[in-house]
Amino acid sequence: MTASDNRTVLRLAFWGIPLSLGVMGLKLLAWWVTGSVALLSDGLESVVNVVAAAIAYAMIGYAAKPADAAHPFGHHKAEYFSAVIEGVLIVVAALSILWEAVPEMMVPSLLKAPALGLAINFAAGVVNAIWAYVLIRAGRAYRSPALSADGHHILSDVVTSAGVIVGLVLAIATGYAILDPLLAVVVAGNILFQGWKVISRSIDGLMDRAVPAEEEEAIKQAIAAAAGGSLGVHDLKTRQAGPATFVDFHMVVPEAMPVGDAHDICDRIEDAIRAVHPGARIAIHVEPEGEKAHGVRVKVSSGASRK
Repeated sequence: MTASDNRTVLRLAFWGIPLSLGVMGLKLLAWWVTGSVALLSDGLESVVNVVAAAIAYAMIGYAAKPADAAHPFGHHKAEYFSAVIEGVLIVVAALSILWEAVPEMMVPSLLKAPALGLAINFAAGVVNAIWAYVLIRAGRAYRSPALSADGHHILSDVVTSAGVIVGLVLAIATGYAILDPLLAVVVAGNILFQGWKVISRSIDGLMDRAVPAEEEEAIKQAIAAAAGGSLGVHDLKTRQAGPATFVDFHMVVPEAMPVGDAHDICDRIEDAIRAVHPGARIAIHVEPEGEKAHGVRVKVSSGASRK
């Protein structure tokens, strides 16, 4: 990412804190005026959103730090730690909801001022829906795991809120008070599932997962088109670390090729890769003819560019 992109991501992460605080306040107010356990469960998830937004802001700021002697590849993976912590907090919120909901199922009670509470919760859900859309789009555009995790978590919160509102309307219409704590249990189950997804995606990043198949294919095509003069490319490896992409491979050249000519081919390939993957960190190991190929190979066409 460019310095401008980093500032944009950090600014979005910062504004997530006051927005999450506002939504949390609205949802807890909805619970306070109704006494609904389902609305309390929705509010508790918003408490997690506030903490997660603060952690995301701190980690995104740290991840944007330039590489140094102790971290020569940069600090990009810090964003994954933010996402893992958020996933754990989501699980804690789900367990807290179950703690409140299960006893309430034994002695369910009718809601107070249900219409007002539902209206307040609906307003909070609209704010969350807009913010989730912004964060998910930004997370994809800037390759930010922290923003993406936050956006998907808030989106799950929107789905939860919609389910709670529909369920409570049914509880009010039918008079079945037990629907309130039952909804809270369903909400807790959904939150647990979302927490697991956030943790799983983050662990993939920490374990140096390769870039998506379609992106790797674009990298292969860029290499094939620009590697004219070489005898082949093999042992291609890619990995994603937050917004940074790392690409390395071996390139075979004629044994008698001057070092300068081999270097020119490398420069050409690097430019081609960065045209499809801006900011990619590329390492090319040049090998003389006769070395045995291994790993992922890229077929270099005879008509590949030599310019």
